[in-house]
Amino acid sequence: MKERILTLVGFSFQRNSLKTEILSGITTFTSMVYILALLPAMLEPLRAVGYPVDSAFTATALATIVGTVIMAFLGKRPFGLAPGLTINIFFIETVCLALGYTWQFALTAVLLEGLLFILLCVSSLRRIIFEMVPASLKHGIAAGIGFFIAMIGFKNSGILAEGTIFNHLDTLTTPSSLLFLLGLLLTGFFSILRIKGGLLLSILIVTVVSIPVGVTKLPTEFISIPDSIAPLFCQFSWDALLLPDLWVCVLIMLFFDVFDSLGTIVGVMACSDIIRPNGRIPHMRNIMLSDAIATATGACLGCSTVTSYAESATGFAEGGRTGLSALVVALCFTISLFMAPLFLTIPASATAPVMVVAGLYLFGSIRHISLADPKHSMPVFLTILLMPVTGSITDGIIAGLLSFIILSFIEGWLKRGTN
Repeated sequence: MKERILTLVGFSFQRNSLKTEILSGITTFTSMVYILALLPAMLEPLRAVGYPVDSAFTATALATIVGTVIMAFLGKRPFGLAPGLTINIFFIETVCLALGYTWQFALTAVLLEGLLFILLCVSSLRRIIFEMVPASLKHGIAAGIGFFIAMIGFKNSGILAEGTIFNHLDTLTTPSSLLFLLGLLLTGFFSILRIKGGLLLSILIVTVVSIPVGVTKLPTEFISIPDSIAPLFCQFSWDALLLPDLWVCVLIMLFFDVFDSLGTIVGVMACSDIIRPNGRIPHMRNIMLSDAIATATGACLGCSTVTSYAESATGFAEGGRTGLSALVVALCFTISLFMAPLFLTIPASATAPVMVVAGLYLFGSIRHISLADPKHSMPVFLTILLMPVTGSITDGIIAGLLSFIILSFIEGWLKRGTN
């Protein structure tokens, strides 16, 4: 029975290690758990327009659990899924606050976007979009996401300012920054010794050390009863279906969702020896389809677009390769639904070093890129540069794709001219 369940998530005792997959899942969870506090806080401005913010924690946890379980059984890869931060900002700031539409209108747009994404995944359009990206750029996306999540790690540590400029050196002496540097040292040390579970061990050590230095305060209670999801469940605005603005929002969300998902999945897997020499990824259809179904189910639970998280790279770096790791992530989020005070005590300075090391792991994909050909090296460079600078995976991919298309056209035009 146990082996049958493990087979359903792509696990094989001949190829995979049970211990490694479990450690990978826990590591990914600790890198993602911050969303349980961040996403409800981001939704706070919508309280004034009737959004039931008190139910947002439950909705976020459930959307994460459901989406990640779908990935475990359908995609069979160690990705953690949760409501995306970029599209969440568009959901809140643009659709609800700037345009003045109701949150039910916004959730309807998310549901329709998810359904269109599902249709795209089961059609030939998915393959066309995927094959638009040359193999060199796929590896460039991996390197760019490496810089992207390493930048997030430095920002979370407090060493980096909101932009890409370093703060004054006095930030290096704050307790949070010193804990971050300790964590960075530990992850490097454990990586050199090739200790299995070293990334997770580093998180645990820094978390324990953060308590006596005053960075982390232990909660007064460890068990919490989540709020009901009833106020958010399937709250759609069907009368808005004929409004042009709704479909504009749907298309914008679809654009961001497709390229964010594509970028994260391709980028993380490109450096994991899973991607084939021709640039193709096995079972890519099911992986993308998992993302699409998660978005539709997340909308029913009251959340913005659910997508694969770049933080999943921490689990890949720990050695996770199958859906069992994703199943462990989902299990941890299920436990956190009732023990949120405990899990939210993990400080950012404990998980930030792991994100930096995962960034290094992703950046290793640069070795597959030939920098001698400007047609490939220029798009790759722009992709790597713009992801951390703009804070958007999608922006980096679009810049790389456009530059590759333009340079390919110029090269073809020059060849025709010489002939």
